[in-house]
Amino acid sequence: MDKQSLSQHYADGPPTVVTLPIKSHFEALTDQQKLYAHHVSRAAFLGTRIVLRQVSPESEAIFDFIIALQQAYDGQWPELQKDAGTSEQAVKEFLEYATQFLGNLGNYKGFGDSKFIPRCPPETIEAFASAVPKAKEVLLKYKVSVAAFYATTDEPAKMHLGFPDKGHLSAYYPNSPDITQDEIEQISAFMAEKKLLPENTRLTKTNEGDFQLLIASGLSKPPPEGSDAGPDTEFDLGGRLQGKKLQLIFGDHIEELAKIALHIKKAGLNAANDTQKQMMDEYAKSFGSGSLNAFKESQKLWVKDIGPMVETNIGFIETYRDPANVRAEWEGLVAMVNKERTQAFQKLVDAAPSMIPKLPWAKDFEKDTFSAPDFTSLEVLTFNGSGIPAGINIPNYDDIRQAVGFKNVSLGNVLSAKAPNEPIPFIRPEDLELYQTTRDQAFEVQVGIHELLGHGTGKLLQETSPGEYNFDASDPPISPITNKPIATYYKPGQTWSSVFGGFSASYEECRAECVAMALSCDFKILHIFGFGDGTVDVKNKAGDVLYTGYLSMARAGIAAVEFWDPKSRKWGQAHMQARFSILKTFLEAGEGFTVLDYSQDDLSDLTVKMDKEKILTVGRKAVEEYLQKLHVFKCTADYEAGKKLYDDMTDVDEWWANKVRPEVLRRKTPRKVFVQANTFEKDGKVELREYEPTNEDMIRSWSERGVYPEVVVGI
Repeated sequence: MDKQSLSQHYADGPPTVVTLPIKSHFEALTDQQKLYAHHVSRAAFLGTRIVLRQVSPESEAIFDFIIALQQAYDGQWPELQKDAGTSEQAVKEFLEYATQFLGNLGNYKGFGDSKFIPRCPPETIEAFASAVPKAKEVLLKYKVSVAAFYATTDEPAKMHLGFPDKGHLSAYYPNSPDITQDEIEQISAFMAEKKLLPENTRLTKTNEGDFQLLIASGLSKPPPEGSDAGPDTEFDLGGRLQGKKLQLIFGDHIEELAKIALHIKKAGLNAANDTQKQMMDEYAKSFGSGSLNAFKESQKLWVKDIGPMVETNIGFIETYRDPANVRAEWEGLVAMVNKERTQAFQKLVDAAPSMIPKLPWAKDFEKDTFSAPDFTSLEVLTFNGSGIPAGINIPNYDDIRQAVGFKNVSLGNVLSAKAPNEPIPFIRPEDLELYQTTRDQAFEVQVGIHELLGHGTGKLLQETSPGEYNFDASDPPISPITNKPIATYYKPGQTWSSVFGGFSASYEECRAECVAMALSCDFKILHIFGFGDGTVDVKNKAGDVLYTGYLSMARAGIAAVEFWDPKSRKWGQAHMQARFSILKTFLEAGEGFTVLDYSQDDLSDLTVKMDKEKILTVGRKAVEEYLQKLHVFKCTADYEAGKKLYDDMTDVDEWWANKVRPEVLRRKTPRKVFVQANTFEKDGKVELREYEPTNEDMIRSWSERGVYPEVVVGI
């Protein structure tokens, strides 16, 4: 790996550390609500080691190493510097690395999937290990060398997450360097046949060429009634895997899930209603037995738990980081409702039935009825995972979304979190003041529409069981793309992600972002959020918010190429791949709507120039044409057309790779990492502890979280 490429993998120096203030919202809860929040928060954080194991083989060891240093010196880092004989600068660089590591729960970026490494030399890590016996024990226990903290210079592809047979790393396929993408997909197809869901699993390939499916559960054996796949735990495989076997192995993450199930049960004792109690029972059953059918029952109950004061969701949720896009990362959310902001989102829900017909597809490609979901603005107490989103639309199971519904949440204190004097590259000086004053408002509009009307729309045309269809198969819908009857649809057992595979997550994010771009042009929606009076006028406050929303998307599209790897020619982040394609849509719209403006050959003065007056005409038209194709190809399971379209729109040509990307890297700004509060129970009361936005307090907050092997805090 050359020096320039290596420099892109150094930890941010310094990282952007911000807090998630929550005290006023937490203190407004009753004692019972606080206990409920506390126990789900504990359950969420007790899944930390699951996330670490899902990231890389060395992440769990690095986590324990950091906490061992913190606890040995109680955060007195100058004392460690003195005893280890290192420089002040080396300690500073290690703290910056540790902060970014804890903010991503692993040594690969939660947003980008590339490995980051310490700026301090390996000698610093070695000196710390020598000074702190417990830290050295950690490395010996996990058989992790100091070299694991640093770059795999002899195998540069392993600096990125991806399929092992492409040379990349994926901890969803542990100790299986020769497992192939085709084998993974064959196993996925077999699991679908057996109705065995993959989200809480990892997959290994044995030396004999057989396969083991590791199922996350608090028990080492399937329950007496059998697993979701029935009584069998070993299967003969067919097709291209003829002669091979698949064995189900229960008890992956067994210690963590047993503790998690205990806290989930304690949360159930403090539930606000029977729905929450039943939800916690199903969670406990799922985490104990490994049943994802039980987890799906918990999600149905979660959708039905309307308007709780304490909102929670926990489990194996998002599949972005699995290269096959089927295995999910552990995450846990605990948050308090912001009633004032929720009112605006409820108005958007109420308006949804009148807004959906404005999207560029016929009713054949939309759900028969729109089930109004719960849509709340939340203030986050706990979000444990590899990163914190600005909004959520779950569950991800299409059958639940179609039959029961879904929920949308906007995470208010995440949206508003910012560090002082953040640089904003690629915005023209004449746009900067307006951009700074309206970007939070524009982002809230974007997130609201994206989650509710983006992820919340669309109908998958399916053969639901042999010979049964959810559309008129004798007179199929007419595709607006070809003006002919549709020729493809989902077969029994197929799902959106199983058909579209590894690019389905980014494709769906792109579709949802395009919905947000299209409908943010509707001034009635902007009025719902408190901007303007509903009258179309790009010169008023609503027009300013609209302009900033489009400008923000274009800026994000430029910044996106940071997350494209020129060696593998692979995108590392689903949302950024989507935003790049939307920027290309703006640029290809023509008529001077959007151009990249620069005068220097090295693009050092590169900015986005957008014609505000053409958003409603040229811009919206281009977005809707792109959106229509994305949507119809998804609804009709047209993998070939969808793949070709998305590959074309996310292709990075030589100019972007060799001219734009180097300038993006030169001007990139560190992604925020969030310092979260902790809760502690004492004599039946729950106390909240918040922390300062510093590297030292980020590490302290994790040390006090009670997920280190021999330390139990706040139980």
